[in-house]
Amino acid sequence: MAAVPSSIVTRNMADFAKQTGNVYKSVSVISKRANQISVKLKEELNSKLAEFATTVDNLEEVFENREQIEISKYYERLPKPTNLAIEEFLEGNVYVRTPDVETEEISL
Repeated sequence: MAAVPSSIVTRNMADFAKQTGNVYKSVSVISKRANQISVKLKEELNSKLAEFATTVDNLEEVFENREQIEISKYYERLPKPTNLAIEEFLEGNVYVRTPDVETEEISL
């Protein structure tokens, strides 16, 4: 029997609807949060790898940098941004704001 990847988890869709009242709205919120996490992780990775950037473009001097490889492997092993966003959402750590409702409350 083949092992199921750890990134595949069966989820109850009703859990997604609890916070917003709508599964699709919840998925949209999770998607936006996953994008935020992804951008943050990419910025971190780029800043760490920038330390190893060389100003000389010499093809003969291409070498493997063990530290750079280890940093890249570390970021590859991290959970995917979507999984992190789902966990944050289901734990109630994501603030959901609805601008349409807020403007209606202000005008009342």
